[in-house]
Amino acid sequence: QVQLVESGGGLVQPGGSLRLSCAASGMTFSMYRMGWYRQAPGKQRELVAHISSTYITNYADSVKGRFIISRDNAKNAVHLQMNSLQPEDTAVYYCHASRAYDYWGQGTQVTVSS
Repeated sequence: QVQLVESGGGLVQPGGSLRLSCAASGMTFSMYRMGWYRQAPGKQRELVAHISSTYITNYADSVKGRFIISRDNAKNAVHLQMNSLQPEDTAVYYCHASRAYDYWGQGTQVTVSS
């Protein structure tokens, strides 16, 4: 069965950086579009970024120029490098895999606060 396990969340000061990772198993990783979504308290889950099986990337306007999504097919992993973090980036971040079906990780908390 497909499993997605996120890591790398935590507390960071405004202007700081974090790198999220998602380890995937139970799937032919290279064939999936992989993405990161986030959900802040009281808000809907929203797309942060995704990367296709052919390495085409797409970002939410709010994170363009600050976040970078990458994938390592050899390690079945997807990463999200988050720079210049702001309090409004505070949310639970979820790893997402899609092909014929959608799969979600359990989420990792990112808190940006001084």
